[in-house]
Amino acid sequence: MPETVGMLGHGEEYFAVFPDHEAGLAVAPRFFAQGSRTLHHVSGRPWLTGRWRDGGMVAARAGETLLAVIGCCPVTEDELTAEAGRVRDLTQLGALARKLPGSFHLIAAVRGRCRVQGTASGLRLVHHANVGGVAVAADRADILAEVTCADIDEQTVAVRLLFPVPHPLLHKPLWHGVDGVRPGEALVLEPDGRTATVTWWRPPRPVRGLAEGAPLVREALTAAVDARTRDGGTVACDLSGGLDSTSVTFLAARGNARVIASTWPGLDPADDDLGWAKRAAAHLPEVEHLVWDAAASPLVYEKLLEIDDPLDEPSIGMLDRARLLSDLEPLAAKGSRIRLTGIGGDHVAWCSEAHYHTVLRRRPLFALRQLRGFRALFTWPRGAMMRALADSRSYRRWLADAAEDLSAPKTAPVTAALGWGCPPRLFDWVTPEAARLAAAAIREAARSAEPLAATRGEHTDLDQIRSCSRIIRQWEQMSARAGLPIQSPYLDDRVIESCLAIRPEDRVTPWAYKPVLTEAMRGVVPAECLARTSKAQASLDAAAGLRENRGDLARLWDDPILARLGLVDRDRLRALASRPDTPGLREAVLYSTIGCEVWLRTLAK
Repeated sequence: MPETVGMLGHGEEYFAVFPDHEAGLAVAPRFFAQGSRTLHHVSGRPWLTGRWRDGGMVAARAGETLLAVIGCCPVTEDELTAEAGRVRDLTQLGALARKLPGSFHLIAAVRGRCRVQGTASGLRLVHHANVGGVAVAADRADILAEVTCADIDEQTVAVRLLFPVPHPLLHKPLWHGVDGVRPGEALVLEPDGRTATVTWWRPPRPVRGLAEGAPLVREALTAAVDARTRDGGTVACDLSGGLDSTSVTFLAARGNARVIASTWPGLDPADDDLGWAKRAAAHLPEVEHLVWDAAASPLVYEKLLEIDDPLDEPSIGMLDRARLLSDLEPLAAKGSRIRLTGIGGDHVAWCSEAHYHTVLRRRPLFALRQLRGFRALFTWPRGAMMRALADSRSYRRWLADAAEDLSAPKTAPVTAALGWGCPPRLFDWVTPEAARLAAAAIREAARSAEPLAATRGEHTDLDQIRSCSRIIRQWEQMSARAGLPIQSPYLDDRVIESCLAIRPEDRVTPWAYKPVLTEAMRGVVPAECLARTSKAQASLDAAAGLRENRGDLARLWDDPILARLGLVDRDRLRALASRPDTPGLREAVLYSTIGCEVWLRTLAK
């Protein structure tokens, strides 16, 4: 078992929150680190300590109420002070969080009671643990594990070998004694050491039509981008040529900041991203457009053995780390203070076809016409489609059934598309013990699991958003450590809400590509740029990455920590690494295993 080595001395951003308890005087110093700052309760005891960038936190006090916002939020100290003056009880914090734009943690203390909440998207999380008899909250699980000397939870590591990890198992931290707070819930710390969680956010009902909802999407996305550009300076934007990144770039160009747009061309000759990026850039003469050399682009799986980022959970985002960070240095050299991405647009501006499982029962003739279109578009077999539409299992039943055969063949795409999601799977290099642990965790979760929303389509939309946010959360930490933070405006709660509130029939259709974003961006993005309906897949890049980095992949399995834990078969993984052209590897089946192994290695460094 690797020792748990934390990140307090690594210069990473973090924070910890303490209730107004005399024991906090002894506990808080355990969270102090070089460069950390501390705010205090009205009593003078420690309230909030951590490291954050200048301008990355706004704090205010009015009477016995303390408020702090950490992250991206355009609220000023005067505005937050006014809000603090209106807060009489912690229950008012939910309404405040729901009206502020950006992506941030909101922390409050009222008469010694504390409340800590992140984002509904899951991009900003909250964890807690008992430290010296005091309940302490933090934005990172690893600092709580370090301070409490917690051991790794091997069952949770086994769960993270699943692909994908189903709700609600993704929310469990990987150390014994460290608990997670689910997105959309807030943690309350009482002075006597008790803790409780309260729900402050629920997804909106999808009842708005496109004509009503598109202007609200434009307003929310504009506010999200403005929150990043309002301070001026230079801002970098990823301009892939896709509708998501193009929209962000055009909105940023309307703000206070100087904008640099950058494009990584794909290796596949059929990849038309660069052409669309150049077409967009031609309409932005004031924006500097940088096109990187495709041959110099790091590939998937590159430099896996060099990763040393202190992260608090495994992430498949590690596989693309080299490419993620490769252009940060030249962008920073040009004065960029932040880099904006279009990530998340696929998850909020589009939605799951699973909505038609519900629409079929409400508008059968309309739904059948749409489903015929999807069947033609995705080549869904008729029989499999009809079986998926007839499936009426509850989420609990679906989850319990998934635990019964985690090594079953991959389910048909239409089954996943119209169901509760893609059933979790393990692969043949995972040991029987790991499979037993993962199945037991799923069965336990299935006893009380509730879907994230009322219908399978709404559940799937939110599940995909939160799964994406977990990856982007780690990318944000990696990029901030490298010197140029990335941020993804589409994953701001206000943007997500504006999209989820639109009827699914208007959001996902076989007859139009991202109709919500297309309609929302009319008048902002030129019509010819809104006309794109293609999307690059980068499959050639991934295949080349497997071939070029097979040596590192083989070395990764020389003495894997996962094998020492009894969770994987080293020999099978080594054999697989020697056959990079194996067809199954094209479907990302190795991602979760590599993510877990690399993460465990970072803990041991």
